This record gives sequence, C-alpha cells and structure tokens, in this order.
Amino acid sequence: MTGETAEADGRSRGERYRADGYVALPQFFPTAVLDAFYGRLAADLDLARNAARYAVNGPLLTKPAIEVYSHAYAPLAGFLWGLTPAVAAIAGCRLLPTYAYFRIYQQGDVCRVHGDRPACEHSLSLTLQLDDDRPWALSVERERRPGLDRVVQADFGEGAYGSVAMRAGDAVLYQGVHHRHGRLEPNPNRSSAHLFLHWVDADGAYAGEAFDQPTLQGAQR
Repeated sequence: MTGETAEADGRSRGERYRADGYVALPQFFPTAVLDAFYGRLAADLDLARNAARYAVNGPLLTKPAIEVYSHAYAPLAGFLWGLTPAVAAIAGCRLLPTYAYFRIYQQGDVCRVHGDRPACEHSLSLTLQLDDDRPWALSVERERRPGLDRVVQADFGEGAYGSVAMRAGDAVLYQGVHHRHGRLEPNPNRSSAHLFLHWVDADGAYAGEAFDQPTLQGAQR
C-alpha cells in the first residue's frame, strides 16, 4: 500500500502523535542555529580531514555514512537534554533523554525500514542541512507493534505508512520502538545532515534506558 502525506487534520500535534505514532513538526528549529551547530561540530571533529574515521556501515545503510554519537561529542547530549521539555509537551508524558547521534547521508542513500531498540521509545528526526535543498521524506508505519521488532526490510510490504517530506529545520517525532520507519526514496541531495534524538517515558517500561545507561555500563566493562 502506498504512503500518505502527513498533514494537519484539525487535531493538535500531541493528539496526532499519540494516535498515529508520529507527527510532523515543520520548521521545528531555526535553520540559522542548526547551521551554526553543524559548522561547530564539523570544525571540532575536523570532518573535512577525518571523515573516514567516523564512517560506519550497518544493516540500515546501503553504503557507509558518517555518524557521531553523543557519548563521543558532548554538545549532542546538550542538544538532546535541552529539547526534552519541548518534546515532552508534545508526547504528553514525562521524558528522560537517552542518547543522540548525528549522521551525514550521501546522494542515493536510503535508510531501510526498521524498528528501534528500547532507548528510542520517543524519537525525533531533525534535518540540519540538505546540500541541494531537495526535500527527503521519512516514512513511518501506521500500525503499532506491541513488542520489539528489529527486523530490517527494504520497505513496508503491504503495511500502510505515512511519509513526511523534510527540509532543513523540519522534524518528525515518532514512537520508534513501536512504529517501524525508514527512508524509502534515495537521497536526492549530494549530501544531507541529520540529528536523531531519543527519549524514554520516565514512568514507562523502558525508563531504565535513561541517559543510555546500559550502553555506557557495557562500554566501561
């Protein structure tokens, strides 16, 4: 079944999020601030010369992408923590941050359809920059899955999904554990930069994932 373009239907953002499992947040963050943040991150990590150091590959990607995580670059954690009250107001529950990461996709990249780990109970995809200013859609399955589903697929099969065309400054808040998601169409830009920020319900089943404690504890062993 083909996707539907997400659009306002008279419900509040919080109502759409809780009912549909995701909500589009156009122009959620000022692009001037995002440009400055991206510039500072690129300078601090010297991405122009060290891109290969941060290139990773995995089951969601068709080729390597640059990734930087909040445990390695503290300003990402600050960004995540600072957005917590605004995102909690939309989610309608008390949230605790888990982790965040930055990714650069190249032209032609996709992100295969998948469900997230428990630390990503409430997730925000925020587009920082699109080299050619060509919108690139994030798609989210409408069906809510009661348990963890970490199977990676090329598409949603026969499942219904919504698609949100995103420009710089746009965000999508989605329930990453229970609603599979991905980017089906190849990236139309020469490259694009994105932030992915994650929270858990402070009173929910995954509260123990707060501040990404399982990952940090594992790294310390």
